[in-house]
Amino acid sequence: MDIDGKIPAPSRQQTRRATASGWIGSVLEYYDFFIYAQAASMVFPQLFFPHGNPKLAIVASLATYGVGYVARPIGGFVLGRRGDTHGRKHLLLLCMFLMGISTFAVGLLPTYKQIGIAAPIALVVLRLIQGFAVAGEISGASSMILEQAPFGRRGYYASYALQGTQAGQIFAAAIFMPLAYWLPADAFASWGWRIPFLLSAFVLAAGYVIRRNVQESRAFIDEGLQGAIPESPIRVAFRESWRDIVRIAVMASAAVIAMVATIFGAAYAVQPAYGIGFHPDTYLVIPLVGNIVAVIVIPFVGRLSDRIGRRIPVVVGSLGAGLLSYVYLYAISAGNAPVAIVTSVLMWGIVYQGFNAVFPSFMPELFPTRTRVSAMSIGQNVGMALTALLPSLFAAIAPPGTKDIPLLIGTLTLVITAVAAIAAWTARETYRTPLHELGGPGSGRRPAAGIASADAVEAR
Repeated sequence: MDIDGKIPAPSRQQTRRATASGWIGSVLEYYDFFIYAQAASMVFPQLFFPHGNPKLAIVASLATYGVGYVARPIGGFVLGRRGDTHGRKHLLLLCMFLMGISTFAVGLLPTYKQIGIAAPIALVVLRLIQGFAVAGEISGASSMILEQAPFGRRGYYASYALQGTQAGQIFAAAIFMPLAYWLPADAFASWGWRIPFLLSAFVLAAGYVIRRNVQESRAFIDEGLQGAIPESPIRVAFRESWRDIVRIAVMASAAVIAMVATIFGAAYAVQPAYGIGFHPDTYLVIPLVGNIVAVIVIPFVGRLSDRIGRRIPVVVGSLGAGLLSYVYLYAISAGNAPVAIVTSVLMWGIVYQGFNAVFPSFMPELFPTRTRVSAMSIGQNVGMALTALLPSLFAAIAPPGTKDIPLLIGTLTLVITAVAAIAAWTARETYRTPLHELGGPGSGRRPAAGIASADAVEAR
């Protein structure tokens, strides 16, 4: 605040600092979140569940992955409210501490052989904490970046929040790959898998240093100065924006592509019961290469959405990726790693980014500042919670021995992405709406005196 009591519009430096904080924080949090995904597909069935029924162990292990998403709606309610009442910066630091501590603890867990049923119970509890923590990350980071981005470039800058999640997955795979390749299978299953989880202590320390120095969103400060922060942003969000909360919950189901590519696809390719026979270190190349391409593609798609709108990339990305899921699963069923890798790059790395790169701007733009984090957190995390149960459902309806798994799972995937695309198409377009008018007619307010409107803020 300057000497006249006015809040200056964000400079280029502030925009870039907020974007860097969102990007790096997402990298760190999603590294933690996705190393669990790798372990749940590759080693947890053998370590944390009874050995007598391998089919049941696969389903149960993938279910513990889904449990993390079950906790996300709860985290969306609790953490979303804190983001709207205590600030975006406060929220992002809190999420990081919860995630880092719970991930480190997974690396110390004894196995089923050592402590029996207590092992999977403890695993589920820690996964619940992970899911609770990650619930506030994307909505908080997206809102922080969106509210400090210049008009006409919100899609480009907000896309970096999702680029960070893809980079986090790259780091997760990059840690597991050399361990799976160089360590003997017994050593990897005994202690090698623990190393990525224990490294989260360094992740936590690095994330704290980065995020403590970022400035609070100027739009949130504006709300505080005007006394406009509601005591119950959740109640306000449901009263004013319930249709859009439901809409983005349905849109979020497009993340079934991520589940097929990195969770069910991994179990289908690696688990001995399915008989495909991919070695773990070979299969890890598939999501790794797809995510590397995604990191490159995302900013371009975000920039494109600033020119043609948010809806078209989301619809095309969802439907196109759903169609490619057939080819991807058939390539795995044929044991053809080169084709599976190429298809993964097309499906996960390029086409799906039409949705993935744009939702960090599209979803928060549907809501006003005073309820933005709460509304997005609730809608997105409810949708993600339902979607994340799909790998376990897929494993249950297409267990080892099922005929034509690619056709069955591919069809289900396409239907889900089509529903998500319809939800996106019914949303209003937001890419040319000024910041203070976001959330629909009558939901926003003009900036207070001395506070620059976002549409007046161009790159300086």
